[in-house]
Amino acid sequence: MAKVRVYELAKEFGVESKVVMAKLREMGEFVRSASSTIEAPVVRRLTEAFSDNASGKNASKQGDRRVAPRRPSAPDAPRPNAPRPGPPGAQGARPAPPRPAA
Repeated sequence: MAKVRVYELAKEFGVESKVVMAKLREMGEFVRSASSTIEAPVVRRLTEAFSDNASGKNASKQGDRRVAPRRPSAPDAPRPNAPRPGPPGAQGARPAPPRPAA
């Protein structure tokens, strides 16, 4: 079995990459991001851990945790690197190029 990326396993398990990364850290494995690769023995242990959780043998604490909904950002707050508004009606309005004299 070749090295597998975290996000590929997450897709296979039907969970978010964050969940797989948290489980790997819980198992003592170092992962930096969802594109990190995992060795075959670790993949086997992780697969076993997720199959145990799916069957209800080892319910993880993470599944019991409730997540608060995200608050929307303030609509009037300026965004970094956002284009600055110009005068009304000026957006996309450009003068036509001059026509050559006939």
